[in-house]
Amino acid sequence: MPFGVAFSSDGSRAFVAVLTNQGVGQPSIGPGHADGAIGEYEATPAGLTSERLGTIGSQEPLGLSLTPDGRYLVAAEGSGAAVLSVARIENTKVPSSQWAVGTFSSRGQGAIEAAVSADGRFVFVSLEDSNELAVFNLGRAARLGFGRSDLVGYVPMGVAPVGMAISADGRYLFATSEADSPTSTEGTLTTIDLRRAEEDPSRSVVSTVWAGCNPVRVVASPSSAFVTARASDELLDFDASDLLANPSAALQSQAQVGEAPVGLALVDGGHLVVVADSNRFLQGEVSSNLAVVSVRPDGDLQPLGYLPTGGFPRDMVVSPNGKELLVSDYDTGSVEEVELGTLP
Repeated sequence: MPFGVAFSSDGSRAFVAVLTNQGVGQPSIGPGHADGAIGEYEATPAGLTSERLGTIGSQEPLGLSLTPDGRYLVAAEGSGAAVLSVARIENTKVPSSQWAVGTFSSRGQGAIEAAVSADGRFVFVSLEDSNELAVFNLGRAARLGFGRSDLVGYVPMGVAPVGMAISADGRYLFATSEADSPTSTEGTLTTIDLRRAEEDPSRSVVSTVWAGCNPVRVVASPSSAFVTARASDELLDFDASDLLANPSAALQSQAQVGEAPVGLALVDGGHLVVVADSNRFLQGEVSSNLAVVSVRPDGDLQPLGYLPTGGFPRDMVVSPNGKELLVSDYDTGSVEEVELGTLP
């Protein structure tokens, strides 16, 4: 069951977090329910070629994020994240048991997605089962070795925080929570000041706004933050500047997509959004697909059509050259490659 996906900084390799011991189609993932591995692929003009699959001794690597310098692959897991050396992964003489350079841990549970600051010094991990984000000092750990002092602290969130995205200017972190209370399906989008989060995470929240039912992923362009609301089958577009200065007016557009959207990616310079309609809960005769949505200059969203996909498309990533999109199809155990030049 593939989960997180990432490209190497030069686009020559792709990495996939793989769960190897979970029942297909299970609606939740919990600690101890899966064995984890990282798959390495060579990305060629003809498509992906599997190089190797290596277990890394982690609980269950889920969301993946590459550091801006391309040196480390960060995999959310357990109560924090495993930090893997890309050079070791690419060196066929290094066994997978030696890929990790260290591990971050916290008091929390349910680590699911990871994000890295624009300068590569800090790692943020969403703790789905603990209603908070953990902040870790990667720069310090890389210099002095990994230990308890790497944990900076926690950002308070709503119920079940999952998706995160660094703003285009590198100053803010956008993060989703599936609900604002244990009895609600109404979720939120939180904007976090990264400089504050790197020093005093508990006081780093700038704003929190309504973001549909069960929002689960977010991506950011220079002008917008786009969110998938899984339970309301919607893509939402928030004005990035209003999230800071006028949060109540930040929502500028929303569009119906397919069943239970999860992952999403900006393509064509942010003029298009591709959304993974997961059909996670297998509703009726509905099929999983990829929705393609146009972003108009005024911020309005216009659905253009759908692409076929495997079962439960989950996470996705665009290649560094912007020409390919990788999608992890969780239920059908496959990684899908989309040629973006063929989109309308």
